[in-house]
Amino acid sequence: MTVLVDDAIWPAHGRLWAHLVSDADLAELHAFAAQQGIPARAFDRDHYDVPEEALPRLLSAGAVHVGGKELTRRLIRSGLRVRARDRR
Repeated sequence: MTVLVDDAIWPAHGRLWAHLVSDADLAELHAFAAQQGIPARAFDRDHYDVPEEALPRLLSAGAVHVGGKELTRRLIRSGLRVRARDRR
């Protein structure tokens, strides 16, 4: 399994946010996020929203930085992607 994180480009709540995903297994993604202090409420069906200031810690812990398009491609390829129309 690889945990991936993209660039923090999404503004909300006075911060910039990135996405943290797994390319294989949600259970391992949840375990990684918990170990790094990412709260469960940050999970949104197939990814965690993580604040920009968490990126150095996540990368040091083994997350791999990829661009947003690559993150989406790998999430789709994993079969874990929840499409926008299915989020309702």
